[in-house]
Amino acid sequence: MHTVEVSHLKKAFGATQAVADVSFAVGKGEIFGLLGPNGAGKTTSIRLMLDIFQPDAGTVSILDGSMTDAKKDRIGYMPEERGLYQEMPLEPCLIYLGTLKGLSKAEARRRLQPYLERFDLAQHRTKKLKELSKGMQQKAQIISTVLHGPELLIMDEPFSGLDPVNTQLAKDLLLDLRQQGVTVIMSTHIMHQVEEMCNRIVLINQGRNVLYGELAEIQRQHSGHAVRVKVVGELPPLAGVEAITPHNNAVQLLLDQQTSPQDILQQLVSQQCAVEQFEIALPSLDEIFIRAVSQQ
Repeated sequence: MHTVEVSHLKKAFGATQAVADVSFAVGKGEIFGLLGPNGAGKTTSIRLMLDIFQPDAGTVSILDGSMTDAKKDRIGYMPEERGLYQEMPLEPCLIYLGTLKGLSKAEARRRLQPYLERFDLAQHRTKKLKELSKGMQQKAQIISTVLHGPELLIMDEPFSGLDPVNTQLAKDLLLDLRQQGVTVIMSTHIMHQVEEMCNRIVLINQGRNVLYGELAEIQRQHSGHAVRVKVVGELPPLAGVEAITPHNNAVQLLLDQQTSPQDILQQLVSQQCAVEQFEIALPSLDEIFIRAVSQQ
């Protein structure tokens, strides 16, 4: 069952074709990566999904149909631009934003307290937003997005401005929400976060799909003919290896087209090498991103 289905979206602003042909589907309880370079059409696609813009062509199904006012209370949207009231104290601001999503003040206050504790903001509850650091404001923005208990989260650069400790707090929250069946669409430039959290992605560039599907399958499709190996002692001479490069505590072996990874493993075993690591060398999402965008 899909929480979101986007089919052949198009949107132009004057002579600028912001979205030319974007399609993807997101399943319930999934953390899905919406990726692309600056200006690729990600934010416009999100605004089309949320009915902020109307598409020139294509369709969007969200929570089993067209967008309605009632559905907006079932969605949490965190834009990259912060939308907090800078002159308001933290706690009243978050409670007010919760009431805009259908919560009573009492319910918003009750839900807010565990989040303030979880994100180490309880001692700052009376401070104005403008007095908080960028990272604290980002944490407050995350809380405002999830406070009303949405079924669908759409988050644009959720880890912006967060140090490693607070990034982990945000990641843990998203993983907890996924376990509860919440669907998360995450747009970010931090590729290693996508690799850790997303099973499926869509990469768009110049307003079009470039890559779409299971992340592991995309990595396999873009893998070169190479393996990563770590052995005890020196690596022996191996037939069929064109180049050897260091890779962390192991080495990466580039194989010729006639040599398979199994051939290399068999040679290592036949030479009685103690093999501590042996794996197909899959490219990082950063490498795939750069390659796919450059080729397009």
